[in-house]
Amino acid sequence: MDWTWYLFRFDGRINRALLWQALLIVAVLAALLGMIGQVIHLLTAKGSLTLSSKLDFDFGLDDLFKLVDPRAYRSLASFDRTDLILKAFGLALFSWIFLATAIKRLHDRDRSGWWIVAFFLVPGLYSQFSDLLPHSNWVLPFSLTASILWLWGLIEMFIVPGTSGSNRFGPDPLAEIEDGAASAPAKNWDQQNEIEFVPPSASPPGGMHVKRGA
Repeated sequence: MDWTWYLFRFDGRINRALLWQALLIVAVLAALLGMIGQVIHLLTAKGSLTLSSKLDFDFGLDDLFKLVDPRAYRSLASFDRTDLILKAFGLALFSWIFLATAIKRLHDRDRSGWWIVAFFLVPGLYSQFSDLLPHSNWVLPFSLTASILWLWGLIEMFIVPGTSGSNRFGPDPLAEIEDGAASAPAKNWDQQNEIEFVPPSASPPGGMHVKRGA
């Protein structure tokens, strides 16, 4: 598999299994970045080593929406330079991997990549700024809409199979896997070509023998 295309490009299609795999890859990378940060703090005597990992269907990109929230910038003073560098690197990397794999998965569903706006951007923005909205009944439809869009996106990308056969975004990734398996069939034993009958007068004694070199 072309890993550069899989994790960083936006063309083509991937199936559900590859999107789940990308989710696990991001979780492992996030845990590694967290451990690197903790090791740096240990070396500078600023913390203790703890191992933690978090599996999010949005690839842990909650911090992405904080970039458009002025309130979040007040908390930057509590981060040291190491944390900021690792967080910025991880956010950029995970955002790109999420967009590349999620858009290819939407292509597998024969949907435009712009559906990521409805399935990811709208619910994320609502979640970030929902605490600023008044506690009123007229806010309820917005909350329900954001929740329905998030759930719909979850089902579309992680649960429902892709369209069967080729679509406008490329060939069926499952069909390519099946074709690759069918192109390498197991070698059958050709009984007629590998067995010879030896006349009784020949040596060794006559009968049925397997050919040498067969």
